[in-house]
Amino acid sequence: MKKTALAFALTAGMMANVQAAEPTPFSVQQLTKINKLHSAVVSHDGSKLVYAVKNIDAEGKGSSDLYLLDLTQKDAKPAQLTSGAGTEHDVAFAPDDSAIYFIAARTGSSQLYKLSLRGGEAMQVSDLALDVDGYKLSQDGQQVVMSIRTFPECETLACSKEKFDAEANRKSTGREYSQLMVRHWDTWYDHARNHLFVGRLSDDKLTHVTNVTAGRDTETPPKPFSGMEEVTFTPDGKHIVYSAKAPSVDQAWSTNYDIWQVDVAGNKTENLTADNKAWDAHPTFSTDGRYMAYLAMSKPGFEADRYAIMLRDTVTGQSKEVAPLWDRSPHSLTFGPDNKTLYVTAQDIGQVSIFEINTQFGDVRTIYNEGSNSVVAVTQEKLYFNHKSLSEPSDLHVIDLDGQNPTQLTHVNKEKLSKIKFGEYQQFSFKGWNNEEVYGYWIKPSNYQAGKKYPIAFLVHGGPQGSFGNSFSSRWNAQLWAGAGYGVVMVDFHGSTGYGQAFTDSISQDWGGKPLEDLQKGLAAVTKQQKWLDVNRTCALGGSYGGYMMNWIQGNWPDGFNCLVNHAGLFDMRSMYYVTEELWFPEYEFGGQYKANKDLYEKFNPVNYVENWKTPMLVVHGEKDFRVPYGQGLAAFSYMQRNGIPSELLIYPDENHWILNPVNLEQWYAKVLGWMDRWTEKK
Repeated sequence: MKKTALAFALTAGMMANVQAAEPTPFSVQQLTKINKLHSAVVSHDGSKLVYAVKNIDAEGKGSSDLYLLDLTQKDAKPAQLTSGAGTEHDVAFAPDDSAIYFIAARTGSSQLYKLSLRGGEAMQVSDLALDVDGYKLSQDGQQVVMSIRTFPECETLACSKEKFDAEANRKSTGREYSQLMVRHWDTWYDHARNHLFVGRLSDDKLTHVTNVTAGRDTETPPKPFSGMEEVTFTPDGKHIVYSAKAPSVDQAWSTNYDIWQVDVAGNKTENLTADNKAWDAHPTFSTDGRYMAYLAMSKPGFEADRYAIMLRDTVTGQSKEVAPLWDRSPHSLTFGPDNKTLYVTAQDIGQVSIFEINTQFGDVRTIYNEGSNSVVAVTQEKLYFNHKSLSEPSDLHVIDLDGQNPTQLTHVNKEKLSKIKFGEYQQFSFKGWNNEEVYGYWIKPSNYQAGKKYPIAFLVHGGPQGSFGNSFSSRWNAQLWAGAGYGVVMVDFHGSTGYGQAFTDSISQDWGGKPLEDLQKGLAAVTKQQKWLDVNRTCALGGSYGGYMMNWIQGNWPDGFNCLVNHAGLFDMRSMYYVTEELWFPEYEFGGQYKANKDLYEKFNPVNYVENWKTPMLVVHGEKDFRVPYGQGLAAFSYMQRNGIPSELLIYPDENHWILNPVNLEQWYAKVLGWMDRWTEKK
């Protein structure tokens, strides 16, 4: 049958549409538009799932709303619960599952709201003088504990509000201090502290609000990254249990966080873990109140020590370690319905896996071990979790408790992902330092063609006790280099997490030793295994410790790369010691204060090897970076400029140790990729 002119036109149009719909290599512009899933919670009866999504439009503007998914119906579609301006977050179900609570700033201040699932508008529950930063409900739903930032010397919220207002209106600008810490991460201390307040919920209103940590000069929950996972009610609702440091003068060089218990009237505070001088965290109760599980390190001053799972019998007061032979460090704890089983997440050989642990016998069983996962809820038969990988941003999944039938529940970026072409990736291994097994990942360029060779982006992770594993990041996203036409290589060198504590410990007091050898052997091994990787066109880049390694490579592997990218890297270990905020970190990593162990600091000090520097380097730093102050980046750049080494500097006055502003992130990748293209002669 002969086609008409109209038929040919329609066919051509359809083909054009198909071609237009073809996925394109991943770009930073696409990354900054990825929708963000957060605040997921499952009802007590396991029938409903509520979660929030920040939907980002083509112009980069975002709106966050809550959605409800009926878990009793197969292939149910999510129903939108909210559509107001602003963000609802920290969602919790009422005990009878008829309503949800959440925090929102609908009146200009962050307050607690309640929304009936039977219909109607959300009602404001709290009307406090200051923002509610986080909260948890008691098991019976009659009380709420809230985190509110106040001044320790103030007895009322009104007093703290007056002091905040006075500080905002003060004409002088000087800050006064009498002890460390004076600043942390990206913020100068304003002498206020996170405190815990308990209130009663009656007729959908908050009453009888009491500061149960009044007068304590300590952060509860701890800043800058801890939240309400460090705070809980006892199941009987009579006490609050939380993790915090004791008030002391050693805040900057101690990691002695303890588990504290205070009655809901704030009358009596007890330290439950006073004997352990290392880090205690994440108190979690069984629903029957018999057991409290928590995480405990054993090495004072070491923030990357293995967390042991401790189980405290609340009747006898005795504690024991659960699964003491299990050589992993958990991130989170969740009791199962039987009150005897724990579900935990932990890094494990490049993944963040979910494990089931019997608290009586210590048996450990893997539930799910692909990608990076966090537990949302555990019901009688199911485990709900948030999952992401190197090619998948966050979505919610469910799996049977026996590890069978994993199912994806949400697809919050389905349309956007259909337009993105990610690079194929695979984990590899090789013999590193001391002939020990070391793991890494490679990613092929998104538009990979067999027979072609590609320049390499050699990513070095920070920490140094960290990992570039099977996860999706909103900052250092490895797929962006694959989208730009690079083969990506990431090595979890000695010191990385998820491979046993001895492997993690091996970097301490050896920053430039084993890790450098692993990086050298890893690059050699992967380019031998994967012939499409062009070792003669390679750029290395890293941030924080990864930035330190760029400076270290400059002096100790000067012929290894065509170019380097140093983001927030340490340049001079002596000056770094005296200007960073968390002194416990360098003191553990280098065996004490600089004055006591200067030989080790200087042994692995990049500034002592500058006479070998010659590789072109881009330096990037944020002025609000108090972990690695920006003078470290300026010093590296100054040396290279003064000595004729090709170098450029990118400084952000409004960024900290990370680049968080989406517009700045686009500039960051444009500059970094342009620098790499130039020196790897990428066509």
